Amino acid sequence: MNRNVGNIDRIIRIVLGIVILAVGIAAQSWLAVLAIIPFGTALIGWCPAYSLFGIRTCPVNTAKS
Repeated sequence: MNRNVGNIDRIIRIVLGIVILAVGIAAQSWLAVLAIIPFGTALIGWCPAYSLFGIRTCPVNTAKS
């Protein structure tokens, strides 16, 4: 699994996860469970939807080893 989520995108996902979690807790609904998705994709740096559509916000590593 190659990373396809860049650093700025990861920060946005973490903030979005916090907002969803806060709204879900305030409303006492299952919405808080949905915060797992942005948190999870931010932590692992890979988004399945990005892979499906060929999107990549992570810079490409061009260094040769």
